[in-house]
Amino acid sequence: MGSPVHRVSMGDTWSRQVNPDIERERCKQSFDVERLTHILDRGAQNTALRRKIESIIHSDPEFSLKDIYFMSQNERYENAIRKKVHLQMIAQHLGWSEEGPELAYANRALGGDVGLNLHAVFLKALRSLGSDEQIAKWGVLCKEYQIIATYAQTELGHGTYLQGLETEATYDAATREFVMHSPTLTATKWWPGDLGRTATHALVLAQLICSGARRGMHAFIVPIRSLQDHTPLPGITVGDIGPKMGLEHTDNGFLQLDHVRVPRENMLSRFAEVLPDGTYIMLGTAQSNYLSMVVMRVGMLLTIVLPLLQKACVIAMRYSVIRRQSRLQPSEPEAKILDYQTQQQKLFPQLAMAYAFHFQAVSFLEFFQGSYNAILHGDFSLLPELHALSAGLKAMVSDSCTQGAELCRRACGGHGFSKLSGLPSLVTDVTASCTYEGENMVLYLQMARFLVNNYLQAQKSPGSTSQRSLPQSVAYLAAPVLARCPAQKAADFLRPELYTAAWAHTAARLIKDSAHRLQTLRRSGADWQEAWNCTTVLHAQAAKAHCYYIIVKSFTHALEELENEPAIQQALKRLCDLYTLHSILTNAGDFLHDGFLSGAQADMARTAYLDLLPLIRKDAILLTDAFDFTDQCLNSALGCYDGNAYERLFEWAQRTPSNTQANPAYEKYIRPLLQSWKAKL
Repeated sequence: MGSPVHRVSMGDTWSRQVNPDIERERCKQSFDVERLTHILDRGAQNTALRRKIESIIHSDPEFSLKDIYFMSQNERYENAIRKKVHLQMIAQHLGWSEEGPELAYANRALGGDVGLNLHAVFLKALRSLGSDEQIAKWGVLCKEYQIIATYAQTELGHGTYLQGLETEATYDAATREFVMHSPTLTATKWWPGDLGRTATHALVLAQLICSGARRGMHAFIVPIRSLQDHTPLPGITVGDIGPKMGLEHTDNGFLQLDHVRVPRENMLSRFAEVLPDGTYIMLGTAQSNYLSMVVMRVGMLLTIVLPLLQKACVIAMRYSVIRRQSRLQPSEPEAKILDYQTQQQKLFPQLAMAYAFHFQAVSFLEFFQGSYNAILHGDFSLLPELHALSAGLKAMVSDSCTQGAELCRRACGGHGFSKLSGLPSLVTDVTASCTYEGENMVLYLQMARFLVNNYLQAQKSPGSTSQRSLPQSVAYLAAPVLARCPAQKAADFLRPELYTAAWAHTAARLIKDSAHRLQTLRRSGADWQEAWNCTTVLHAQAAKAHCYYIIVKSFTHALEELENEPAIQQALKRLCDLYTLHSILTNAGDFLHDGFLSGAQADMARTAYLDLLPLIRKDAILLTDAFDFTDQCLNSALGCYDGNAYERLFEWAQRTPSNTQANPAYEKYIRPLLQSWKAKL
């Protein structure tokens, strides 16, 4: 069977021999790891191109990630900008397009440790919200880096609640300009990346005021720094927001606008336009201007959030087969910690989740591409479903990946606390994703509104007609559901049709319960806002259940398409079974609540779950190898392909700057302390 390309770091001075403990894990392959990599890459040609790009990146010393764990915030920022500029030069020389896969693969190889990431976000927003003329004008300026742009939405006082944004854009018909203004301290734009020290222009989300009426949130291109000397332009107050929990290479910034004037043409106008005389024309729907956020959420799942969990799984799994501790039998050597059931219980659900999220993200990407093209051409029928799915999945994936990455870090014991393991950076980076592009609880509730509305719609017109009229992702709300779990033995819980139906039942019940509770409060005299606020815990619970359902369903569908890959299908089915059973057992109360599961059946499900652990154990390293991260990309002393974690950790520690510098505290404090006894003589 095939095996992944062995690409280990060549920057170390010790022997290149592979650790025998990890080598034995790869000796007997139950499936073709290389073939699974092709499936994850969505084609062998994509794997080949990705590896070609990685080879270009890793062979260039300008892109070295060496010693970034020892850099200050300023050094990380400068290093990231330098790499981005160098990357652009290479991209231009080799003809890589901004929209092509090459730059995405290059960013993957660099672990995202490059600057100007919001420049790409600006371009996505421009293509989503701008007219053809605006895309032609500003797109060229961006692609040629005649300007550097960022996306400024979040404010000091508001983030996910876009209707509450305070920044104003008041149209002046006399001059045909918008007056951009921050009327309060809390209207200060706060958090946008590349804003603090870098960007020359910002796409500012602001409340449009024209002809005396407020028209809601719209996007405006605002110059903020001089193209001659980079100083702030008149009316602009801009800077860096200071130290953060992570993402040290990014200059997150603030922006205050004091009656800054921009031309009428600077309002992005694909879905709305202000005519020269101040007349407002809506060309889309009220939700159209949120399209850019949907686009960014879709992109971040596959390219930003999920890889962080995948890397954490790779590092923790590799470390767990070379770390030996205690004995399973008194007469045997110390055991690999991955042989302990408790370690498997920590790590295998995270690995299963990484695969489940991958197949869900691929499925969602296909739906998004069709919906997005329709929206750009004026068909908004799929926008509500697209918005709900992007919100719920962004929340579920980022929440779960954050918890999963932290579990992987803790599974590595004390060494997982070292930055040199790579795990703390992964954890802090993925933690940020729980907030940016929408705070997760708010996003769950946005999905919940969609679910409640469609449930009520299904109740108004029951039957097959209703089922056909519901969006595809919620069609099960109008379909007959399984009332009781028919499982009679543990093996029954390994049937995809059973556990998919189980999640359909529970999601439908929770949506029904939350909707009925909402209706009961309304009938008792509560207004809509009060009734909604009093039921949000139920709504969020229902939204999470719906996410589990669609993720399980997409994973099982992906398995069906692997009929010609029986060995891979078997390995992945075990992960699908484990992910689903883990989700059911974690939320067992929801299944026991209405008697869908009995206590005896819950025990069966747990037995089936625990029986999967030793089966997945045999493939654990192979399943993480299939993610095909290079050593340079992982940048982890614990997670390299060759398994020489201890040697690498010791060698990297020697590079700590304080090990070769004089101790500044010695002469000032330690020496006087040690010699203070002399003064007493």
